[in-house]
Amino acid sequence: MTQPLIFAIPKGRILDDALPLLAQAGIEPTANFFDKADRSLRFGSNRNDMDLIRVRAFDVATFVAHGAAHIGIVGSDVIDEFDYADLYAPVDLNFGHCRLSVAEPKERAQADTLSHMSHVRVATKYPNLTRRYFASLGVQAECVKLNGAMELAPSLGLAHHIVDLVESGRTLKQNGLEETAEIMPVSARLIVNRTALKTRHAALAPLIERFRDLAEAGKAAA
Repeated sequence: MTQPLIFAIPKGRILDDALPLLAQAGIEPTANFFDKADRSLRFGSNRNDMDLIRVRAFDVATFVAHGAAHIGIVGSDVIDEFDYADLYAPVDLNFGHCRLSVAEPKERAQADTLSHMSHVRVATKYPNLTRRYFASLGVQAECVKLNGAMELAPSLGLAHHIVDLVESGRTLKQNGLEETAEIMPVSARLIVNRTALKTRHAALAPLIERFRDLAEAGKAAA
């Protein structure tokens, strides 16, 4: 008996936009998915050939890259941070738009010139992207890995700079920080395990095309 496809979806900001898109693609989680008291991480769906797992965004990429899940939705920031060879990202889903940016205290932002620095300490959950960005400027970045509350790092002396996702910039302003550089734009992507695409092509290829059509329709309507 063929095992069900495993579709990995992220907790957090992308989930609210992902669920309507999944429904349009004909995929709906079972009722316990929406029960906040239910601590399950794997759920059935309206399709007998598909289960869903709900995990942290960074873990979506890992589950799909290693074949534990066959397909998933995650931000392009996560894809680029890990750069897994076995991860294929065929569709920009055209939601979850934000940017990965550098920020620092407002009073320092006007005085700091990165081109004159050789070393900076940066608080971030994106150490690989951060190091690559600062290296392109000729600056060595010492990354302090945090999984949240990045905006606290400068005021508490943990790091002078942060690298984090920015949408409106409101959180930065409320914490006395100023966005000083954009590293990359970010949006949600459909990802597929490359091996699964070969071994489960009959099931995955139509899904990819369905999501591609929905993303194109969304762009046309915007």
